Amino acid sequence: MSDYFILLSAGKSKRFKSKLKKQFIIYKNKPLFEHSLQTAIKSKFFKEILIVTNEKIKTTIYKNVKIIKGGKERYDSTKNALNYLKNKKVNNVYIHDAARPNLSIKLLKRLKNKLKTNTAVVPYLNSENSVKYKVINKIKNLNRDNVLLTQTPQCFKFKELFNLYKTNNLKITDEASLYLNNNKKVKFILGEKNNFKITTINDLKNLNSKNYYGIGFDIHRLIKNKKLYLGGVKIPFHSGLRGHSDGDVILHAIIDGLLGAMRKGDIGTLFPSNSNKFKNIRSKNMLAPVVKLLKDNNFDINNIDINLICENPKVSKIRNKVIKSISSLLSINKGLINLKGKTVEKLGIIGKEQAIACEVICSLSR
Repeated sequence: MSDYFILLSAGKSKRFKSKLKKQFIIYKNKPLFEHSLQTAIKSKFFKEILIVTNEKIKTTIYKNVKIIKGGKERYDSTKNALNYLKNKKVNNVYIHDAARPNLSIKLLKRLKNKLKTNTAVVPYLNSENSVKYKVINKIKNLNRDNVLLTQTPQCFKFKELFNLYKTNNLKITDEASLYLNNNKKVKFILGEKNNFKITTINDLKNLNSKNYYGIGFDIHRLIKNKKLYLGGVKIPFHSGLRGHSDGDVILHAIIDGLLGAMRKGDIGTLFPSNSNKFKNIRSKNMLAPVVKLLKDNNFDINNIDINLICENPKVSKIRNKVIKSISSLLSINKGLINLKGKTVEKLGIIGKEQAIACEVICSLSR
């Protein structure tokens, strides 16, 4: 028996008032829904993760992720996911709103622990505001200490939840309501303030994060009888770049820019040029540990701006291939990468096509 995670991403975002639905708004270089997806994957608690959506999204980079077609309402979307699971060996299901991007593994652990002795577990927060309740034309005071503001993920023993959905014909706004409507016991546990829901476009202000910037620069001489690599791409050219590695000035400048923004030294710190260990190393392999540093230190890439300084090859002819390569190596959207070509009006060794240089500015958020 296994646990499954259902990520609801089929909402119409009516209150968000944007052409792009809120669950697909880019936040820290990823669509909003992807933050919860990655947290669920990182927790390693789940046999499979179901994304319920009516949009076409790519999840091929993730294992054990299934796309389920969404319904007209939240209730219908959850029902579609439960019907998909009915013939599988399911113990518990965790149902989460994609509009809550700050889900933590700590909260998942607490929910998982409480499910050992309960059939339904739901996180909540107390209200910090005075609360009123309107009945017809009369407004009454409520004791805010007794008001529970429920969050997701809401977690249940699958069989019981599935049976409740089968017999229910009422519109519900969350699974806790379904349980309470049927006089079923729910274990409410204190949630997390940071696990707030994005409802309106103004709520995005709560997602502000600190930005950091780094500058990278590299230059190498061109030599005959060597392959030319730029941005991890092999470029047809009469010469390649001399260096201890493959001489890829674009990736070297990006590495220095990222390290600079993280305040983690420079490329020579990680890959000293006097070490035979790194002789002829491909620059994309030098980038991999820097990407790990980003993840380990909770950095996300906002954007990368690149100036490739050379007379030839012409950037316009290689731009798309290079951006696609960098996007893949860094696991970021291509739209976050800009590549410009600059010449030096035939001046100096670059102007004489004896060298290629590159400068980069990287912006990170944490």
